[in-house]
Amino acid sequence: MSQINEKTTHVSIIIPTYNESQNIISMLKSIAEHIPKKISTQTIIVDDNSPDGTGKIVEEYINNFKKIKNYTIDVIHRKTKSGLSSAIFNGIQKAKGETIIVMDADHSHPPQIIPKMIESLKKSHYDIVIASRYVKGGQIKDWTKSRKIISKIATKIAKLFLNIEQKDPMSGFFAFKKNILKNSKLDLIGYKILLEILVKTKDVKTLEIPYTFTDRKIGTSKLDRKIIFDYLKSVWKLYRYGKKVKTNDIQSTSFISKAARFYTVGATGLIVNLFTSFSLVSIFPDIWYMHANLTGILFSISSNFILNKFWTFEDKDFSKKKALSQFFKFSSFSTIGALIQLGLVFYLTDAQNMPYHISLILAVSVAAFGNFILNKKFTFNEKLMD
Repeated sequence: MSQINEKTTHVSIIIPTYNESQNIISMLKSIAEHIPKKISTQTIIVDDNSPDGTGKIVEEYINNFKKIKNYTIDVIHRKTKSGLSSAIFNGIQKAKGETIIVMDADHSHPPQIIPKMIESLKKSHYDIVIASRYVKGGQIKDWTKSRKIISKIATKIAKLFLNIEQKDPMSGFFAFKKNILKNSKLDLIGYKILLEILVKTKDVKTLEIPYTFTDRKIGTSKLDRKIIFDYLKSVWKLYRYGKKVKTNDIQSTSFISKAARFYTVGATGLIVNLFTSFSLVSIFPDIWYMHANLTGILFSISSNFILNKFWTFEDKDFSKKKALSQFFKFSSFSTIGALIQLGLVFYLTDAQNMPYHISLILAVSVAAFGNFILNKKFTFNEKLMD
């Protein structure tokens, strides 16, 4: 075990839970085994009123818990399921330690990594230590291909739109010095609070250390359509936040502003696309989902062109020749994006057995960025960073 100068080290470990009755006690025991005994450690379980009684099980365990020197367990009972980020923040508010560690209860985050995280914070200039699946030496075990694809896409979205440099900004296993949040206002949307911390804390230094993520053996994954939408919503809010912070960077702001408009228009097109696709599937149960998806794409292309020409790129010249030429290019690039979208939908739905609505959302997100770059450069003849 790592030798740490524990004299003034106080650590609070935050574990949000929802229906983790089969995992939580073994996780608490594992943490107690791997934390150096001279470190003052507080483990805080934040339970979102789990129907399986996770919070009550922890309460009973605390009452019968054989006291260990410098180690305590607390539980916060929340009345409703209010989101992972807010649960973690509630735990941080109750934390006594100057070092905060966030981890899951399902054994996907190995407690034996914790001493190295603590040591890295204490003996270095780093403010955040991220247990990373994507740095050299890190890996993922027992995930399906579809889960890996979702994770990779989510990470790419964060890196592209939020200017994130870390290789695993979506990690749910990380440690940080509590004081870095002193002047930061967190919105707590979505399920990855680390992403918001990275965007909103200034001049913090991060270190990524490798670990092996092992998918849960007991219980079910919490990933669903709501979590995906919440993630996209949080990225959008963080993107808007970054835009305000960077108002002195004229070129970046101009590019980001137009990208924001393009994606706003894309959101309206997405609504048209999704509404048309889902409506056709609902009204005509025998229709092939690919036909429904193709129809949704066709409806959205026309509305997107008009809005992007007039609003995003502020091109008011609707002369017949120019408008038709631009519409042809826009449609062509949209077709390329549509082919990418259709291919991804088919692959994720048929080959990876992913639910249609999730595969559709992911496919649309990937195609959107390519469409913006191509149309900015070739349809409306603008430099990429203007």
